[in-house]
Formats: sequence, C-alpha cells, structure tokens
Amino acid sequence: MARLGSRNKSSLWLSDGCCFLTGALSALLLVWGLCSFIIPFPNTDPKLNSVAAKLKSLNLPRNQITTSSAQDLLYDSPETTFYDDPEMSYTMDKPVTNWDEKRRQWLLHHPSFAAGASDRILLVTGSQPKRCHNPIGDHLLLRFFKNKVDYCRIHDIDIIYNNALLHPKMNSYWAKYPVVKAAMIAHPEVEWIWWVDSDAVITDMEFKLPLNRYNEFNLIIHGWEDLVKKKHSWTGLNAGVFLMRNCQWSLDFMDVWAAMGPSSPDYKKWGEKLMATFKDKVIPDSDDQTALAYLIAMGEDKWTEKIYLEKDYYFEGYWVELAKMYENVSVRYDEVERRVGGLRRRHAEKVSERYGEMREEHVKYFGQWRRPFITHFTGCQPCNGHHNPAYAADDCWNGMDRALNFADNQVLRTYGYVRRSLNDKAVTPIPYDYPAA
Repeated sequence: MARLGSRNKSSLWLSDGCCFLTGALSALLLVWGLCSFIIPFPNTDPKLNSVAAKLKSLNLPRNQITTSSAQDLLYDSPETTFYDDPEMSYTMDKPVTNWDEKRRQWLLHHPSFAAGASDRILLVTGSQPKRCHNPIGDHLLLRFFKNKVDYCRIHDIDIIYNNALLHPKMNSYWAKYPVVKAAMIAHPEVEWIWWVDSDAVITDMEFKLPLNRYNEFNLIIHGWEDLVKKKHSWTGLNAGVFLMRNCQWSLDFMDVWAAMGPSSPDYKKWGEKLMATFKDKVIPDSDDQTALAYLIAMGEDKWTEKIYLEKDYYFEGYWVELAKMYENVSVRYDEVERRVGGLRRRHAEKVSERYGEMREEHVKYFGQWRRPFITHFTGCQPCNGHHNPAYAADDCWNGMDRALNFADNQVLRTYGYVRRSLNDKAVTPIPYDYPAA
C-alpha cells in the first residue's frame, strides 16, 4: 500500500493498476464461483469418482447440491432405489447381491452424502436385551457406551447401540453379524462399519484410524499373521473389534463366516474341525473368533487378500498389561505439554482434532508409552459377571474403572476439569496453563 500510494508514481499508473487488480479479482471470483457448484470428492476411489462425474452431468436443482460438508437430512430422492425393492432383505438368511452398485446409485441420488463418503465411519456396538446379572453391570455398560459416544462426538462419527437379538439362533459372540449387515443396508452413506465390543474402552481419545493404510483391504482386525497361519493359535487375533468396508465383498464374507455359526446345520461339525485345527482352543463350540482365524489360515485368496491383520498399534489391546501403564503414560504426555505451549491452549471441543495432530508429532515415537488406542477387557464379562477364573473379579472391575477414568480425563480437560487419581471418581478444576501452572 505504501508503494502504490507513493507520491513519485503518476496518478495514471495508479488508475491503470487499480483497474488491472479489479479485473483480476473479478476473474478470480468468477472461477471460484463456477467451481463452487461442483461437489468436492476428496477420495481417490474410482467408483465414487464415477458418481461425481454422473452428478455433474445431471440437471439437478441447485438446492440439491451442497458446497459444504453438510448432509441434507430433509431430502430423500423420489427416484427408485434398492429400498423400494420388496426382495431386498436385512436378514442374514437372504443374501444381498450387487450391493456396490446399489450403494453407488443411492449416493448418486443423495449428493449431499456423496462428498466424503469414502472416509465416513459408523461405530456399531451393543449388549444383550436383558438387564445385567452383575449388580454393577448396567452401570459399567453405561460408562462403556459413554466412552464411545465421547469419542464419536469428538471425531464426528455416527454411532449405533443395539440391544436387540436380530437372529434367534445367532446369539452370544455371533449376535453382532446380523447387526453389522443391517447397519450396512441402513447406512449406505458410510464406507466403514466399525464394530467395537461393549467391554472395549477407547483409551486414546485423540487417535484417528489410519484409513489410508487400509485402501486395498475390506476387513481390519487386530492380530498376527504368524500366530494365525503358522502356529494356528485361535488367540492370534481378536474378533471383538473390527473395521469392515461397506461393500459386496463384506456381505459375501459374512455369509461364509456365519455359515460356521449356530444358524448353520454344520455348526457341530465346524466346532470339531476348529478344535482339531487350533490346538489351543478350549471352547468346543464354533465361535466367531476361531472361525475367522480358520478362514484366514485356510481360506481362499479372495478372502485372505482383503483382510489386514493390524499389529502396529493397539487396534485393541489386552487389558491385563495395559491397565498398569496409564499413570506412566500420563506422566510422559504431561511432560510434552509442559514443553509445547500450544498443546496447553484452551480450545473448543469441536477443534480437538487440531490438537491431536499437534500432539502426534511429539508422541509418535513413544512406543509402549503411547496411549493404547483401545483397551479390551476380554474375559471379564462385565454384564453377567462370570469372568474368566484366571482373573480376580476386583482386578476386572478396578481395571475397567481405571481405563474409563483415564479416557474420561482426556475429555474432561476440554471442560476445565480432571481427576487427580484414576482410582478416584472426584474431579477438580484445572488452573490456567495446566499442566505447566
């Protein structure tokens, strides 16, 4: 501005310069305005990109195309979709065909949901229909659910809690698969269904699933290939937490998987075969975890090549070891905050992901002293109370309490409070510039 306003420049030069700048700015605004009518598709999925191309060719009313990430919850296309097909079924006994195309067509007719669809996650969890026999079971399940709701709110993820048995024969650990299938059909706008068992606690509220790592895969599970394929250990993976792509492959795979369960006439035979294959298996029935291990160890390439065994972080982790680490982990995270003033800045919960990314630069090499993403209380049975006899009941309940308090502390920080001890339910206000203060 000082140079343009200098007295040794002619008024003619100033006038021409202003005209040039005005023209350039107008052209820029025109280009920006034209681009704003095109729905952004940040993904690289060619299938969803084809949806974008089709949308551009349609003569849709302008109010049906959004230029933001907002989803139009008041609009449902009058065009016929798979929902109008009387043969379409949500149940496990009727296979779904051509799902990828059906889902693509639905997104085409609902453009406000198409943008960002390739990264959209739906967390699904649940429990049994009846009240818990364990006197503190219902309270624990409430706290477990609150933990998941907190994480989903922070990361803008939708969540479903189911407590209905959708298939009369598929109970216990098999009960989740009818729920997952129904969720896929009910939510064509999501790319991933993230099942998390009711007894699993998200203990790093900032961590985000590295979806780019899974571009070529349809099922993500915590496990070790050597233990499953070579040593044939049924504990080489855990089926209580998994990420499944909303696609035809997943529906077909669940049909094969469920055929080893209690709804199958071969259920007993599968129990015998799994016992013979996995020598460390102690439950004679065919359970979903050992069935999955069998399909990975012995299954066809069309299944195994699309399954990713995640071992680089605690996609879910065994609680016995992790529950002892929380205080030491907290000490190291507090040390980082004392060094990095930006991490101590108060902020709205809506922008918490910004501070999670900032913190990641300082904790990504912490190794075992990183916050475990998920602490899974396998064997504790918080609802019925029939915990594995290898554990003491108090170890289970106290471990759950500590894990839930550890996670809740991360949430409470944004609200200006913290628990000084993981063994105490009492909270205290935190001073400005905590923990440096």
